[in-house]
Amino acid sequence: MSLDYLEPVSKEVLETIEGLPDHILGKNIEIFTSKSGFPDISKIKICLIFVNENRNSHYKISEFNSNEFRKKFYRLYPGNWNFKIADFGDLPSGKNIEDTYFALSEICCELRQNNTIPVIIGGSQDLTIPLYESFLKFEDLINIVSVDNRFDFSQGENLISSRSYMNDIITKTPSRLNNFTNIGYQTYLIAQEELDLMDKLFFDSFRLGEVLNDLKITEPVFREADIASFDMKVLNSLTDGTLLNGMPNGLDSRAICTMSRYAGISDKLSIIGFFDLPNNSFFLKLFSEVIWYFIEGFYCRFDEYPVVIGDDFKKYNVSTSDREIIFYKSFKSGRWWMEIDNKNYIDNKTKTSTLLSCTHQDYLDACNDILSDRWWKATKRS
Repeated sequence: MSLDYLEPVSKEVLETIEGLPDHILGKNIEIFTSKSGFPDISKIKICLIFVNENRNSHYKISEFNSNEFRKKFYRLYPGNWNFKIADFGDLPSGKNIEDTYFALSEICCELRQNNTIPVIIGGSQDLTIPLYESFLKFEDLINIVSVDNRFDFSQGENLISSRSYMNDIITKTPSRLNNFTNIGYQTYLIAQEELDLMDKLFFDSFRLGEVLNDLKITEPVFREADIASFDMKVLNSLTDGTLLNGMPNGLDSRAICTMSRYAGISDKLSIIGFFDLPNNSFFLKLFSEVIWYFIEGFYCRFDEYPVVIGDDFKKYNVSTSDREIIFYKSFKSGRWWMEIDNKNYIDNKTKTSTLLSCTHQDYLDACNDILSDRWWKATKRS
């Protein structure tokens, strides 16, 4: 069993919560310990797995102290959650990087078959590769959302790294990647060749300024995601506790918690990873909240995927200058989708009409004869 690769949570962590109230998270989740053994995965909806593999990191990152994080996360109080959460312990680094990739991919694959969402914490963002590979045994197309200040399509690198891991994903055969979306990129950190490649492949991207001006534009993106990969270097230095060494611009604490909650709400998302984590006390407190909000988002899921249009949706027909676009609004969640009609395209993947998640603003723009870039790119990818 792939879960045999994991090591239990240390006794030291458990001792720190012994005298705390019975209602805290640390006393209300399943924890893999040497004494209690591994939790029954058939009952677990969300599990935390800690990894410290950073040998392929393009950047110098310190080892993430998973035990110090646990001490802070366990002290939080759960919401009114009606499902089981677990800490599955730590995945030790393999003899070589390929061993770690293999173990992580096998673990995520097994958990997906059990409908358990793994939350991968630690290491560098190239670990997105084994998360992607865990889907390859299934035949579905895959959507990846990366929250990052760069695209990680670095040019001219022969080796995989956290700066170029997407090169490996897009060149794998057979390709199962349907779409890659970046949220939070900063143009002055991106080579023009990377921007050109994103356009050539019809991938979506959102600049940092767009995101900070309206966080709600990211919710439909997470709604389409199978995998969410957070590079925590996307935070600004006031937020991540690296005041003198971090980035002057980036996401703030409100934005990162909101996006984590959006990821949790997504009925489609089945793996999430948080990488390149700073290792200071201030960040550990914030990151505890980020994980809390993901779990809270999961609790608030609407069970609307796959989308089945019926009496729970209101239909809107919008006539533009050259086509008719159909929008749907859910009475249950208030969320919007727009139809992509592929029947007129010879080389398409689905040969049918499909739905693309969108915002109310996309509907209003269509009423003014403006179609979103996401709609156009989704049509080209189809």
